[in-house]
Amino acid sequence: MHRLSGIFAAFVILSGSAWSPAAAEDKVLTVFAAASMKNALDDIDAAFTARTGVKVSASYAASSTLAKQIEQGAPADIFVSADTDWMDYAVGKKDINESTRVDLLGNSIALIAPKDSKIDNVTIAPGFDLAELAGDGRIATGDVKSVPVGKYAKAALQKLGAWPAAEPKFAMADSVRAALTLVARSEATLGIVYSTDAKVEPGVKIVGTFPADTHPPIIYPVAATANAKPEAKAYLDYLHSAAAKAVLEKYGFIYLVKPTS
Repeated sequence: MHRLSGIFAAFVILSGSAWSPAAAEDKVLTVFAAASMKNALDDIDAAFTARTGVKVSASYAASSTLAKQIEQGAPADIFVSADTDWMDYAVGKKDINESTRVDLLGNSIALIAPKDSKIDNVTIAPGFDLAELAGDGRIATGDVKSVPVGKYAKAALQKLGAWPAAEPKFAMADSVRAALTLVARSEATLGIVYSTDAKVEPGVKIVGTFPADTHPPIIYPVAATANAKPEAKAYLDYLHSAAAKAVLEKYGFIYLVKPTS
C-alpha cells in the first residue's frame, strides 16, 4: 500500500506539473496586429491585462504577412488588419470568425522627411511632382503590391499623376515601421507612412498629408480568429470601450464605432 501511495503521489505531482502551464497558457491571448498599431495597442493591452488578468502576446507586422501566417496555422486569437483586403483574404480562407468582425479605426497617410530635412510644407495636389522633390534620394513606403500603406500610397500617387516618375525611386519595405525607420535614419529622403506612425517617431517630420479622396478609405478591421480562445470576446469588447477609444485617439487614429462601455 505504501508503495502504491507513493506511485499515486508521484503521478499527481507529475500530472500537476504537466497541467499547470497549460492552464496558465489559456489565460494568454495572442494578437496579430498591423505594425502601425504597435504603440497604441501596447498601451491598450497593458490596460486590458490590468483589468482582466488575461495576458496579451502581440505580434506586429504587415497585414499581408500576418494574414498569411494565420492561414498557415499560426496560433492567433485576434487579427487587426490595416486594410479590408487582407481581412477579406483571411475570411475567405475560413480563418476568421466573421460574426466578430468590426471596422474599428481609420487613419491617413502622410509624406515624411528626416527631422533635419530642408523639405517642408509640401502641397499635395494634382500635379504634385514627388520625383523632383526627392531629387537623387529614395522614397520609402511599404511594398506597394502587398503592404497596405504601400497600396494606399501607390493609389494616391496614381490619382495625383505622380506615380510613373516616382516609382523608380521607391524603396519598398516589408512594413510601415520599416519604411519609417529608413526615413528616421536618413536612408531615404522621403517616405509615405500613416500619420499615426509619423507622430510616434521623433526622427521624422510630416511635410504633407495626402487628401482622403486620393486613395481608398483607410480602414482597420478587427476580428477574432476561427479558433480563438473564449477570452477573445472580452478583448474585442475592451476595444469597443471608451477607455480604448481614448488611447487610440491619443495616438491619432480615427475611432469608427460607438463605444459600448
